[in-house]
This record gives sequence, C-alpha cells and structure tokens, in this order.
Amino acid sequence: MFYYLYILRSIKHNKLYIGYSSDLKQRLQAHNSGKSSATKPYIPYQLIFYEAFPNEKDAKNREKYLKSGYGLRTIKKMMKNYLDDIKNVG
Repeated sequence: MFYYLYILRSIKHNKLYIGYSSDLKQRLQAHNSGKSSATKPYIPYQLIFYEAFPNEKDAKNREKYLKSGYGLRTIKKMMKNYLDDIKNVG
C-alpha cells in the first residue's frame, strides 16, 4: 500500500491545500464534494501534484514539511512555472 502526499489548488479561489491519504482518488472526491470542513469553502479543487510513499509516517512528515515556511518556499520553487501561468491567466 502507498500513501500519497498531494497538493490541491482551489480553482475558484486559487488557494493551495496540502494533505496525504492512502486513497488519492477517493480523497480528492471527498474534498470536491464538501466532506472536509477545512476545504469546503474553496471547492472545486484540482490535483496539481502528488508523491507516493510506501510508509504513512514518511508521507505525514512530508506533509508537515510542505506546510512549513521552508516547505511553502519549496512548493513555490518546484512549481514556479505553473503558479506563474495561473497567476497570469486569472
């Protein structure tokens, strides 16, 4: 079994959400159906990035890192072109 670290982008509000799950497809559906109170106000979401880990603890640690200041800078560097493109379109 794999655990997936994922980054979602709110299409409507252009906000990013970072999480992890063992069932990425089901988790994305849960976010988009409003089942998560943390993300409900910003639906719909688009999956823009994911990483797979064979261990839940590693996925959770990666999520924690990406939610930190250094992690957010990493995301901005890693996805610079994509984030610049959507900024220019929206």
